[in-house]
Amino acid sequence: MELSQRVQKLTPSSTLAITAKANELKAEGQNVIGLAAGEPDFNTPENIIQAAFKAVEAGKTKYTPAGGLPKLKEAIQEKLERDEGLRYELNEIMVASGAKHALYNLFQSILDEGDEVIIPIPFWVSYPEQVKLAGGEPVYVTTDESTAFKVTTDKLDGVLSEKTKAIILNTPSNPTGAIYSKEELQAVADWAVKNQIIVVSDEIYETLVYDGEHISIAALGEDIKKLTVIINGVSKSHSMTGWRIGYAAGDRQLIKAMTDLASHSTSNPTTPSQWAAIEAYDGDQTFLREMNKTFKSRLDTIYPQLMEIPGIECIKPKGAFYLYPNVKETVRLCGLDSADEFVEQLLETSLVAVVPGSSFGSPDNIRLSYATDLDSMTEAIRRIKQFVEERMEK
Repeated sequence: MELSQRVQKLTPSSTLAITAKANELKAEGQNVIGLAAGEPDFNTPENIIQAAFKAVEAGKTKYTPAGGLPKLKEAIQEKLERDEGLRYELNEIMVASGAKHALYNLFQSILDEGDEVIIPIPFWVSYPEQVKLAGGEPVYVTTDESTAFKVTTDKLDGVLSEKTKAIILNTPSNPTGAIYSKEELQAVADWAVKNQIIVVSDEIYETLVYDGEHISIAALGEDIKKLTVIINGVSKSHSMTGWRIGYAAGDRQLIKAMTDLASHSTSNPTTPSQWAAIEAYDGDQTFLREMNKTFKSRLDTIYPQLMEIPGIECIKPKGAFYLYPNVKETVRLCGLDSADEFVEQLLETSLVAVVPGSSFGSPDNIRLSYATDLDSMTEAIRRIKQFVEERMEK
């Protein structure tokens, strides 16, 4: 069977390859420690679970509008005003089957063949693939430790063209944990307004901030708000990754197009999950503070241990739940050829699964998630250090 050119252009995920290998070793009874997780290791709060149960028991299991329950849109509307100082009308909000689905519908709705989307490196793995699926062209801007993994307007000017349609901004960032300051956001906002470029503001990690504060670029003025599409959801904030509820907020014409697209593909997001998300936004928010406190404690504990590994360079992240060390020198000390080889051998010999930075566009880095218990992380760091030191002695 001949596959479409569209899917043949997709880049295979090295993350999935590492995960598959780790699962294979676990199935053999090996004590693998996984630091590749992209989801909180907390269960969904009980009040949210109970809201879903009650909805099901009350018969709330039927179709809803394709763009989401009006009551959930109202909860999102109130959340945006409460947390960001932003006011959106209900027809400027679309509920989707996860933030990833919202992004997919967005790119399908704004891109024509050959349109360009600026994607800062390192990037979340699905950004370029979704752009390509919509017929667009990813245009990359490299950031690194020298700019704290944040893009500058000088670099944006260097890739701007007549075909530039949008730029993706992810703050707090996956994989780096970097957070843009208000001044840095203002510079990007001014650039976007000047050039009339859509800003795709992925704010899915907004509640996981440990140093500084989260600011939405849309809150910096009416001009940039008109150009911004906020992407968010309950997956990371309320530990609801499997419930698949995300949303987009932006221009009403665009939101209508995204909703129309959903009506011919997925239809509405899962109905009980929508009722759970209403409780997530309207109910007790204590869980957010408790999870944030736990992640910050883990970060403060594990970061110094990581920095004791020979050759490691790592900016301490300010948000999300990832460490993104540069291992170029560590790889050299181990006598290996690449960070990808480092990751493969680390899993095979020391039974620690991490994600190679090549998955995110920066081949000298690796990503470690601290969305796991502290004892496991401490043991994983010990194994990595031992792995490096043993190879240095050879």
